[in-house]
Amino acid sequence: MKPIKIAIVLAVGALAPLTAGLAQQAPAPARSFEPYFTAPTNAPLTPDADGFLQRWLLLEPIVKPNRSNIGFTQSYVRAALTDFPGGTVAVPRDGALIKTPEPLRWHALDARLFDVKLFNFAQSLGKPVYGVIFHAVTVVDSPREMHNVRLAVGSNAASMWWVNGTEAVGLYGDRRMVMDDGVSQPLTLHKGRNIVRGAVINGPGLSDFCVRFVDAEGRPVRDLTIDLK
Repeated sequence: MKPIKIAIVLAVGALAPLTAGLAQQAPAPARSFEPYFTAPTNAPLTPDADGFLQRWLLLEPIVKPNRSNIGFTQSYVRAALTDFPGGTVAVPRDGALIKTPEPLRWHALDARLFDVKLFNFAQSLGKPVYGVIFHAVTVVDSPREMHNVRLAVGSNAASMWWVNGTEAVGLYGDRRMVMDDGVSQPLTLHKGRNIVRGAVINGPGLSDFCVRFVDAEGRPVRDLTIDLK
């Protein structure tokens, strides 16, 4: 039986009701990235034993006030997430800034766990953790052209995902992060560099995601490397 992974993390105040001032929420107290992230090394990283991609460029959260996740319909999520900073085929540099009313920075990080803890990422930077949008990018190098693979994603809450600029997976509504919650149609990974991009939107509660490629039989694809270049 295929294992099921569900990410559950308790954080002080994470389940507390949102106040009326969500749009002007006070930044979370800054905390260490540990134990959820480490700085990437210069060496390419391979997926974990279950095929999950753990090296990502993460953009500091964009404030998008939502007092509830119930309203994350397909139309709402698509309108909120399809304007991806830099487009869906460009790869930002670690430390690069994007121009917004408050400039936001990209961070290159390796996740210690199979899922990427976005709540803890924002919290570690003293950034807003509720009513936010997160953007993520990674670069997957394939040793050969791979046909009939699928992108398998879980997220808390709603999210959209692209491979090489083509939309692959959309997860809508209020949901917990469960592995392989959404699986793409069969796609092809090019030999060499492939760009995976995602955006996650959440109101109250925790935020995280997990991403891997699986083959036609649902087995994890592990002979890949990730280098963010």
